[in-house]
Amino acid sequence: MTSSSPRFQAVISEIDAANANDPRQDIVAGKPHPRELVYSERMSECLSRLYPEASEALRLAARAQHICRWHIPRDKYPLGREGYNAWRSACRDHHAALASAIMRRHGYAEGEIAQVVKIVRKEALKRDPESQALENVAAVVFVDHYLDGFVAAHKDYDEEKLADILRKTLRKMDPVGHAAALGLSLPEPTRRLIGMALK
Repeated sequence: MTSSSPRFQAVISEIDAANANDPRQDIVAGKPHPRELVYSERMSECLSRLYPEASEALRLAARAQHICRWHIPRDKYPLGREGYNAWRSACRDHHAALASAIMRRHGYAEGEIAQVVKIVRKEALKRDPESQALENVAAVVFVDHYLDGFVAAHKDYDEEKLADILRKTLRKMDPVGHAAALGLSLPEPTRRLIGMALK
């Protein structure tokens, strides 16, 4: 991965400090950690594996992908696809605004900030390589770390329904993302589910 400037490290540190305030906790290696801090570190780690030459803008966008997401609870929006899409849109705006403010404080130019915002919002997906790269990374992180938990939380869903939900995620990925997801060390039921979704 390319070298990091002092301002880059300062922005990463501020994003991490913000995410460390997440009141929600995930257990990692037997210990509780702030959920979005764990998520942002997983995003950076996955990005470094899939895209070792990622630009500074893409690395910042990956770290800021879910910054302070707990500020916008899902249950404040209606159930169903329309409510979910409205929530996701509000989250993207929130993450982009927070990332912009942090970058501005550390001397990034408006053009550089605009590129990070574009990636965080995943604008021009399938056409913009960096937006697509972030989508791939987010999906691989989901499959690697969160899919099994999602399946366990929805025991009322049969395999076909789960595969259909997963299919919507995989559809946004490109072959690089699909190969990375299939290359993960996953339990056989999870691999079968991914295989069904990719058909």
